[in-house]
Amino acid sequence: MMLALVRRWSVVCVLSVLLAAPACVYGETWAEKLGYPSDKVVLMLHADDIGMCYEANQAAKDYLSQGHIQSAAMMVPCPWFNEIANWYKEHPEHDMGLHLAMNAEWKWYRWGPVAGREAVPGMCDPDGYLWRSQIQTATHASGDEVEAEIRAQIERALSRGIRPGHIDTHMGTLYVRIDYTKAYLKLAEEYHIPAMVVEQTPRVIAKFKKQGYPITEDSIKVLDGYKLPKLDDFHAVPEGKTYEEKKENFFELVRSMEPGLNEIIFHPSTLTEGLKHITGTWQQRSWEAQMFSDPAVMKFFEREGIVFTNWKEIMKRFDERNPQSTSRALDDDDNPDSKD
Repeated sequence: MMLALVRRWSVVCVLSVLLAAPACVYGETWAEKLGYPSDKVVLMLHADDIGMCYEANQAAKDYLSQGHIQSAAMMVPCPWFNEIANWYKEHPEHDMGLHLAMNAEWKWYRWGPVAGREAVPGMCDPDGYLWRSQIQTATHASGDEVEAEIRAQIERALSRGIRPGHIDTHMGTLYVRIDYTKAYLKLAEEYHIPAMVVEQTPRVIAKFKKQGYPITEDSIKVLDGYKLPKLDDFHAVPEGKTYEEKKENFFELVRSMEPGLNEIIFHPSTLTEGLKHITGTWQQRSWEAQMFSDPAVMKFFEREGIVFTNWKEIMKRFDERNPQSTSRALDDDDNPDSKD
């Protein structure tokens, strides 16, 4: 029951800020702004929680290599980060970002902050691990500590010789407090690495208000000032009681999507006894791994005329259309004092 409440809170946290942008009428979608076809669903299938465990790494490597998914994000504090970082360094043609982890939610499988417990004591529970829930983090950790941990995770990735294609937030924690969100977007712009943010339109506002998600004035102001590209919509793979039900729910989700730049997140993992002892969501995760190697799913995408992309391609198109943004980022990289 508690885990279900945490998952629900995660989605609320993400959408309350991801979807909080000015409620004005937008002419072009982000897909159109970036030169994609105006009448097509442009989609990223995005695997989260990579680096958390061996099983997640195996699924991501397989499906990225086969072209069955377009993007994934690594959790830097986790035990299997170094393995997937080394693989990504050898396969830089793929799109791999950072799933910024401010929590370690599982019962027996835990991790601590990259910045070090002494540097960010408010982020740690009495055992020295990151807090399990977003509410615990929001109660104890300052905005400065969260910013320090975000920076430490980005710098750890860079020190491994890899350039993240994007950043996003594990469990939505970077959206539970406005100072966390400001730090998240500030560092995205500083490093010129896009954060996962959704542009607001009247349709999207109506959709998520109907589902009961909050939209705040503070988040509107923060998101309005964000300078890097955004998504037009954001989705999670639906659950199902059986594999076939889950697959059909996924098909219904894709059919319902409007033209524009869309991302669907999921958590594919190869099925092992170890995975069952890490997470109670092991069945959904193993079905998600199965789904994106299912020939019926590949044929479905072809029939629907889906256009696929990833964050690297998005930023390439954005930089080509906004050369001043790229030049500022390069100037900052050349200036050792620019990050102080």
